[in-house]
Amino acid sequence: MSTVTPFPAQSGVVSFHRTELSPILSLYGRMVAAGEWRDYGISHLKDVAVFAVFRRTAEHPLYRIEKRPKLRSRQGQYAVIGAEGQVLKRGHDLRAVLRVLERKLIRAVE
Repeated sequence: MSTVTPFPAQSGVVSFHRTELSPILSLYGRMVAAGEWRDYGISHLKDVAVFAVFRRTAEHPLYRIEKRPKLRSRQGQYAVIGAEGQVLKRGHDLRAVLRVLERKLIRAVE
């Protein structure tokens, strides 16, 4: 007897793991509380997973937090990309990469 799953697993799609989403959502919550961010979107594609942060819903993202596993052995699989497409920080450790945005939180609270 075979079982049919209603949502077949998507093979070959890059996604964030729960341990990766935890520090991202923690930072997101603090930035929302500070009034800096208001919305987010998550995309899971073939080569990249993206967590996009918005000030307002109908605009371009302020920041994109990207995971690109193909860059794991080079510059690092995690990156924070600014609104203009500039790489603000890239590395192997997600928490270290997110610190570039935490500095902005400290300035927003002061």
